[in-house]
Amino acid sequence: MKSIEYRKITEEYAIDLQLPNEPFKVFGRMIINRNNEEWSYETEMFAEAYYMTFPEEEYSFEMITRNGFVLGAYENGNCIGLAIFQNDPGKYMYLYDLKVNKEFRRKGIAEELISSGLKLVRSLGYAGIYTIGQDNNLAACKFYLKQNFVIGGLNTNDYKHTKQEGKSNIYFYLD
Repeated sequence: MKSIEYRKITEEYAIDLQLPNEPFKVFGRMIINRNNEEWSYETEMFAEAYYMTFPEEEYSFEMITRNGFVLGAYENGNCIGLAIFQNDPGKYMYLYDLKVNKEFRRKGIAEELISSGLKLVRSLGYAGIYTIGQDNNLAACKFYLKQNFVIGGLNTNDYKHTKQEGKSNIYFYLD
């Protein structure tokens, strides 16, 4: 694979924030349990998998940099992945978005965006990173666990009274 460059996205490259969302496979869900102050999980595989694409965002460079920063992954000058980090009043900075072009997935790019982001986050005085994964995005949930994030919370109410009712958000933390 060609060399990938990782860097903070500056105003000069603000257009790269419009990296399109691409489909991902939804094939199961993570079921979270808490017993004696310990988190655990099980997985449930769906009878039929399907593909989902998150809605496109209209990210504003000004808004992102006012509230945090964004890292980009570049191959030959083309943005192929990004990670948006937002300030938080707690001890963990929020990984708001993480995406990599489909053809570059499973090549360590998301891992490096997290690793590079964690170094910057720590330099800002945070203990680490937290992010949220939907329970039905099993691939993302397992990815975060593989990156040494730990389960730190569950919100079963975020999607009540919406078209996505029945989903839950799982909170993942990385020190």
